[in-house]
Amino acid sequence: MKRFHVHVAVEDLAASIRFYSTLFAAKPSVLKPDYAKWMLEDPRVNFAISRRGAPPGIEHLGIQVDDDAELQEVYARLKRAGRPVIEEGGTTCCYAHSEKSWIEDPQGVLWETFHTTGESTVYGIGAERVGLERALDSACCAPDCCSPEAASDLAS
Repeated sequence: MKRFHVHVAVEDLAASIRFYSTLFAAKPSVLKPDYAKWMLEDPRVNFAISRRGAPPGIEHLGIQVDDDAELQEVYARLKRAGRPVIEEGGTTCCYAHSEKSWIEDPQGVLWETFHTTGESTVYGIGAERVGLERALDSACCAPDCCSPEAASDLAS
C-alpha cells in the first residue's frame, strides 16, 4: 500500500515537534537531533521535518511504497509524466536506506518515489534540495552521477 510523504524544513525543531505531535496526537516514530518523522495511519502519511539549513516550508513531497512491485508501478508513471526522472537507486537519506527516484513538477516542486529498506544511523550526504539542479548537485539523496551541468540539461 502506498503512503503519501511530506518533508517540511523548519527553523525550530523542538517547537515543531511539539506542534505536530499535538496535531497528530502521536509522538514521532523517528527522532534525531535534526530530524523527526511520524508514520501515520490516519491519514496514511510519512510526515517528516528537519532543521538542516533549508528555507522553512515544504521541502519535497513523495510517494512511499511497501515493495519493489509498487515501486516499479510508480516509476512507470513517473516516466509517462513527460518530465526528466532521476533514477537515484539505492541511497541513504533521512536516517534510512532506500531505493528512489526524483522528478520535478511543472512548478518546480520536487517529488520522490521510494521504498525504504532499512534504518541508518546517519542522515545522508549533502544539503537540502531546492530545485532539480540543486537536488542533483547537493541533496543528501541526490544521485552521485550527475553534475550541475547535467542537471541543467535535464531540467530544460
